[in-house]
Amino acid sequence: MNPDLNQLHPYPFEKLAALKAAVTAPAQLTDIMLSIGEPKHEPPAFVLETLVKNLVKLSNYPTTKGLPELREAIATWASKRFHLNSGTFTADKHVLPVNGTREALFAFAQAIVDRSKPNPLIVSPNPFYQIYEGAAILSGAEPYFLNCTPENNFIPDFAAVPASVWERCQLLFICSPGNPTGAVMSCAQLKQLIALADQYDFVIASDECYSELYFDEQNPPVGLLQACAELGRDDFARCVVFHSLSKRSNLPGLRSGFVGGDAKILEKFLLYRTYHGCAMPVPTQLASVAAWQDESHVIDNREAYRQKFDAVLAILDGVLDVAKPDASFYLWPKTPIKGEKFAQQLFAQQKVTVLPGSYLAREADGINPGEHYVRLALVAPLAECIQAAERIKAFVQSL
Repeated sequence: MNPDLNQLHPYPFEKLAALKAAVTAPAQLTDIMLSIGEPKHEPPAFVLETLVKNLVKLSNYPTTKGLPELREAIATWASKRFHLNSGTFTADKHVLPVNGTREALFAFAQAIVDRSKPNPLIVSPNPFYQIYEGAAILSGAEPYFLNCTPENNFIPDFAAVPASVWERCQLLFICSPGNPTGAVMSCAQLKQLIALADQYDFVIASDECYSELYFDEQNPPVGLLQACAELGRDDFARCVVFHSLSKRSNLPGLRSGFVGGDAKILEKFLLYRTYHGCAMPVPTQLASVAAWQDESHVIDNREAYRQKFDAVLAILDGVLDVAKPDASFYLWPKTPIKGEKFAQQLFAQQKVTVLPGSYLAREADGINPGEHYVRLALVAPLAECIQAAERIKAFVQSL
């Protein structure tokens, strides 16, 4: 067996299950789950209809590169959404459909890391989406974590990273809007990273899966390719983005997303994926075309999340140290006791499940930046989110 498998940590939800199993929750209460970032809003009916209508096409092998009409729909959407210069982000060279960004993020690291170079690093924020760490370990690289704290507005202080780290860095994962903090990087910060990537010759992988969940319709989060366009960097050199229909369109089970950016990198990544055996089924591709071509359901989705944030934050105001994030569907409250103990006792008393922040982070520079936090995913229906907030309030007041 690959010895690097022994370095993998238990997945956060395995640890959460063990934490909950050690206590008994009140039988008379319904279980409210705020721990998993799985959208619960209704998926768009027209997407499901497209999927069903094309099930007969399961008789066809899909190509790894994907249908031209899917790549064209993605290129059109991304070019408009991120104000890319006309004709620079093309369906043929700059887009690869993927079976959800989770597998793509993992696979990308395997393709990028050059094992012939000594002591490669993959750098990521801390806390982080756990795939970044596993991808680094199994690619033969060492994970290196940059703490995200209130002092830096939950965005890593990239300027403070030693040159010795950047010199070993082969891949930088960023997540904006962030999981779990919801923090959004500015265009200036993205441009700073592009300059560092040029100086030290590493690739930026920008996980933008929450980019369509924001509050101000006039100010959507900026993306890495948008920063490239503003720099006149129309080849998107060293820059690759990851997008998904899971959160945008409430289609987590469709497993549909895309990787886009630097054509030279994507050419090699396509070669990797040809052997990887990860082509998206044709009915899924055609359903994805329908989703990427429609914005009305995405606008409705954002409004549903706005209502939940407003209601929950009104209840928790003055109870927990928590604020509305820049974007995403997460709250990241600071807890009056350690997050792990908070989560366990909350479940034991109020049967509300939240995720300890320490499970999403690692100790770096002497601290675990998630230790005194929990992650709340406001994915349940509005009434359940309100009920959960009332129970959390009662629990905190009982401490």
